Amino acid sequence: MSTWHGNLKKRKSSGGRKIVHRKKRRYELGSFPAETTLGELKQKTERGRGGNQKLKMLTGKSICVTDAKTGKTQKTEIIRVAKNPANIDYNRRGVITKGAVVETPLGLARVTSRPGQDGVLNAILANETKG
Repeated sequence: MSTWHGNLKKRKSSGGRKIVHRKKRRYELGSFPAETTLGELKQKTERGRGGNQKLKMLTGKSICVTDAKTGKTQKTEIIRVAKNPANIDYNRRGVITKGAVVETPLGLARVTSRPGQDGVLNAILANETKG
């Protein structure tokens, strides 16, 4: 099963019906979101347009956290997903996307990378810190 990013079934600006003049094309093919969650590292590679490889992170437990004040980056583990403003359902299920806030031993950190697109988890330390 695949997803499709074409617009053949849309209507005209006048509101009239558009008649489909061709079939779907492979270059209009999309893909489903990876929906990264907590767990042992599991990644998947997908072929993209032009033969490019896209690395999708399915599960991960470690994250590179940067402290903006000192400029230092540390690799640490994720305790839990504190909140995900992208989607209420993602918040409940603990899905990690860009902008999600995760709890680490260093404190709360906001994810700046796109793990479902890049295959890495990077974050910046939020204002509230632990300990």
